[in-house]
Amino acid sequence: MVERKCVGCGIIKDRENLIKITAQNSYCDIIVNGGPKIFGRSAYLCYNNSCIENALKKNKLQKALKVPVTQELKGKLLNEL
Repeated sequence: MVERKCVGCGIIKDRENLIKITAQNSYCDIIVNGGPKIFGRSAYLCYNNSCIENALKKNKLQKALKVPVTQELKGKLLNEL
């Protein structure tokens, strides 16, 4: 099992139990829950609103991905997940 750390709360969990957000190297796109074959800088979040809000409020997600996080992505994370 592969474990990753949540950007919002810092708890280490199995990768299958986290949201994967990847900033692709080749296209400069941000992909949510892409497959394992998508390469780039990735960050992980728990599937709860408190972790997502914490990561967005303190710019932790932006720092982890090293790219600006758009309002569209923020809305998608808060509303759909």
